[in-house]
Amino acid sequence: MQEHDPLTERIIGCAFKVANTLGHGFLEKVYENALAHELRKAGLEVIQQHGLEVHYDGALVGEFQVDLLVEGRVLVELKAVAGILDAHMAQSLNYLKASGKPVCLLLNFGPSLQVRRLVHGG
Repeated sequence: MQEHDPLTERIIGCAFKVANTLGHGFLEKVYENALAHELRKAGLEVIQQHGLEVHYDGALVGEFQVDLLVEGRVLVELKAVAGILDAHMAQSLNYLKASGKPVCLLLNFGPSLQVRRLVHGG
C-alpha cells in the first residue's frame, strides 16, 4: 500500500470533518461512533472494536480490539488526549504487527486533530 493511499486519505478527510464538527473534549467513544458513522456515509465498510489475536510460538497469548477496521485493510486507532505519546505509537505498531494489515492510522482528537500514518514494516 502506498503511503498516501486514496483510502487512508478518505479516512483522514472524514476524521477532519468529525473533528471540525464536534471540536475537542469528548470521550474517545464519541469520536469512534462519529467517525464510524461518517465513514459509512462515505460508502466504506467499517467494523468497530475489531478483535485481533496475538500468537507466540503457536499459542494464543493475547487478544485486543482495534477501534476501527476500514475496508478490511486499514486499522484506525483513536485517542482523545492532549497529545500522542510514544506509548500510543507503540500500541499502534503492535496492532499492525499482530494483524498483518498494511497500515494503521493513529488519530488523536485532542485540542486539534493529530494524524500518524503507520505502515507495516515501515
